[in-house]
Amino acid sequence: MQDSLPAPVTTLSRAQKRQVLNLVRRAARAEILPRFRNLASTDIATKTGPQDLVTEADRAAEAMIGRGLAQMFPGALIVGEEAASERPEIVDGIAEAETAFIIDPVDGTWNYANGIATFGVIVAVSRYGVPVFGLHYDPVMDDCIWAEAGGAAEFVRSRRGTRPVRVAAASGTEDLAGFVGLSLLPEDKRAEMAATFPKLTRAMQLRCGCHEYRVFAQGGVDFVFSAGLTPWDHTAGALIAERAGGHVAMLDGSEYRAGPMGGYLLAARDEATWTHLRDLWSFLLD
Repeated sequence: MQDSLPAPVTTLSRAQKRQVLNLVRRAARAEILPRFRNLASTDIATKTGPQDLVTEADRAAEAMIGRGLAQMFPGALIVGEEAASERPEIVDGIAEAETAFIIDPVDGTWNYANGIATFGVIVAVSRYGVPVFGLHYDPVMDDCIWAEAGGAAEFVRSRRGTRPVRVAAASGTEDLAGFVGLSLLPEDKRAEMAATFPKLTRAMQLRCGCHEYRVFAQGGVDFVFSAGLTPWDHTAGALIAERAGGHVAMLDGSEYRAGPMGGYLLAARDEATWTHLRDLWSFLLD
């Protein structure tokens, strides 16, 4: 993902990564967990539609994480999902920013608002739109998976150190299982996409990209297919998937970049699986 950068990739030091993780952990404890299964109806609102929710936890956690990152990294561009929903133009700056922090304060807000404990916090760092660091944090279990450009994806626990994670081993292109966000496809493509599902062993959705990419990076599924690409949902996940050994690219074969973009992103356990799925879903490119 970093071959075309105008200068060598820089990323965070180990100490800086820990600082970011500790900031996310504090925000989860202060703003997210106390509100979980404790939200009043007035604490939940909609954005683009009834399935696109925002809660007071989203707003408060994003504000706390954003303030902390601005103090740690003066001059960096800070782009949060909730800020971008009110000022979409801030996303345009990601491609030009030497350092951009991209925040999804509660990924899986629908789950969170409905009392389902499958949600997370995502923080990504990009350099001129290229992902260089990504963190997927689970507030309930207090652990994360993170990765940096050039390094291995790691599973991180606060007092148990780290261990590398790896995608599933290659075993042919039969019996594939993975995550597909069908509802995010254009309406005129959904029926044709659903018609391909019997060719897979399992196609599912957690309504939480944080945990979908985590499952993939730990070898639990063979692929993650995404539409409706937003930088807070996919910048960290694309990097984690790649550094866990996966083959990651846009469905047209181009490299993923953070920022305002359409298209489809496919992460697969290996290139053969990626190519097989690309061919299966090539009608999406018409």
